[in-house]
Amino acid sequence: MANPHRGEATLTLNGQVQTLRLSLGALVQLEQALGSDSLTDLVARFENGSFRTRDILAVLFAALRAGGWTGTAQDLADADIQGGPIAAAQTAARVLALSFGADQA
Repeated sequence: MANPHRGEATLTLNGQVQTLRLSLGALVQLEQALGSDSLTDLVARFENGSFRTRDILAVLFAALRAGGWTGTAQDLADADIQGGPIAAAQTAARVLALSFGADQA
């Protein structure tokens, strides 16, 4: 079970519930994956709804790995995500919000 006080969320991949969280190391990996010096632009894209599919996958991958998932980026891209792209985007936004202490995440 995910603990939102630890910045955790869940996502069901291929029928298995996975825990996601963005550790400090995961945030560094996320910055590198997106070629960004800061996460401010990424957070802003999620806040105003202008995020890209690449953003969703990058956030989910970093958060899944920090949560203990051992799959690859290709495994995630090929996965059956319960709730589809909408659930994927909502979960990515939620884990970002939780990681940055948003009260209403």
